[in-house]
Amino acid sequence: MQPELTQKQRRFFSYLEREITRTGKAPSLRQAAADMGVSHAAISQLIRALEKKGILRREGRYSRTIHLLNRARETAGIMRWREVPIVGNIAAGLPLYAQQEWGGSIVVDADIYRDSNLFALKVTGDSMKDAAILDGDLVICEPRQFAENGEIVVALIHQEEATVKRFFLREKQIELRPENPDFRPVYYNFDQVLVQGKVIGVQRGPDVVERL
Repeated sequence: MQPELTQKQRRFFSYLEREITRTGKAPSLRQAAADMGVSHAAISQLIRALEKKGILRREGRYSRTIHLLNRARETAGIMRWREVPIVGNIAAGLPLYAQQEWGGSIVVDADIYRDSNLFALKVTGDSMKDAAILDGDLVICEPRQFAENGEIVVALIHQEEATVKRFFLREKQIELRPENPDFRPVYYNFDQVLVQGKVIGVQRGPDVVERL
């Protein structure tokens, strides 16, 4: 049950919700005081009152960073979003996360996807359908230039073509294995493959994001 708030507390809480929705983060104490036309002391008092009621929390006792909380006393959903860039054209030989050309962005839950350097890549084809990665999906990737056996990776082949496959290091070659019986594994020399990232999630449509 949501605790009762005074008129001033409701006004301050509504202000925080608006600013967080607009900018993705809570305003500073100075900004909040200026926007609401009150003193720093009044803002601090409101924050302490909402802390006691379980509406928000500060990262530390004297921290200026505050988090709105949901009914389970967890960070509220409006504060957990993070933009992840969608990679556009791949520059041969360069790590994907170093590129300057992007194809927009997607929003993911920062409580699940915590790495600040994530990128997304649109998948074409159905060679990974048995791993629940379908044509048109966006794969969410953690930048990497190495991989463990069995991991699903984004790899650059011959410094030209990007592909999403399951990675296996063999004695003399690298195997990139599809997850579809209609496709065969492909083997490359070590100098023909550059791992660009590990696939850690999939977005299908505007609202479905799955962690792998």
